[in-house]
Amino acid sequence: MRARFGTIALLLTISASLLSFASCSRATRGPQRPATTVLIDNRSSHEMTIYVWRGAERMRLGTARAINETRLTLPSGMVFGGTSLRFQADPIGSNRAPISSEILVHEGDQVVLRIPPY
Repeated sequence: MRARFGTIALLLTISASLLSFASCSRATRGPQRPATTVLIDNRSSHEMTIYVWRGAERMRLGTARAINETRLTLPSGMVFGGTSLRFQADPIGSNRAPISSEILVHEGDQVVLRIPPY
């Protein structure tokens, strides 16, 4: 298990996925790529829009409800081997938008984002 800590009120934990995927009933081309997911543990009272940054490219992943856990899947083209990513939690109705430091994410990893109450 690899762990990295964000510097702006976000805690990130990465763990390799141990799930194996069953083949679909339809024909597929090439091997299935494991999904890379983000589990957001939003302990704040604000609903958050979650973004992922790869270099200067920002992509919206979805919304994390207040005081709830939300699982989002990174787009399949976002992670190639080991990719440095940052995550941003933008509270809806607020002007603060903390962003994590860069972490190395591999295909099939699960990133856990813990947003503390504030």
